[in-house]
Amino acid sequence: MWDRKVAKGQYGYLKKQKIWSTARTFILFALSFSIFAIGVKSTGSKENLLTVVAVLGCLPAGRSAVNMIMFWRARGCSEGARAKISTVSGGMIQLYDMFFTSYTKNFPVSHMVIQNHVVCGYGEGPKADSQGCEKHLNTYLKQGGCKGVTVKIFVDLEKYCEGLDNLKKQAEIGLPREEGHPTKEELEILDNLLSIAL
Repeated sequence: MWDRKVAKGQYGYLKKQKIWSTARTFILFALSFSIFAIGVKSTGSKENLLTVVAVLGCLPAGRSAVNMIMFWRARGCSEGARAKISTVSGGMIQLYDMFFTSYTKNFPVSHMVIQNHVVCGYGEGPKADSQGCEKHLNTYLKQGGCKGVTVKIFVDLEKYCEGLDNLKKQAEIGLPREEGHPTKEELEILDNLLSIAL
């Protein structure tokens, strides 16, 4: 449970980040308040050098608090969805627990696959905005130099699993390739998606 080595895009990433960002935030604030208290106790006044150090220490603590809030707002893939998706997603590049942010809205995507120039995702929950997410990802993938990418986000798990099955069948008809060896284009798409996710 305390393994920090759950990378972005792996199942359980958001859950681990909630724990670590919370712990980091409390430690940073506790450190700043401790330095402030030591300065006041040793000099008898708030006006000392340690107060300045404590105030400056609140900057990374505040940044960490914002990060913590974002992670607590994000939801990962449910165990039920993961179990169903895993039966049809083998052999494709997969990403779990993706959370994309924009100026106006956030887009949680429980699971995604990348196959050739197609990105398919499943947005879980009643607030999932598939069209908004597709538009957001298309914009950022184009800006990242990924041309001709088709993005499709599903909000229905059954339809998503059907879509993955069809995607696998289309890949089998095309040029054969070794499993586990993504193409250069797929790696570019993967890097772009990971860089814009929380």
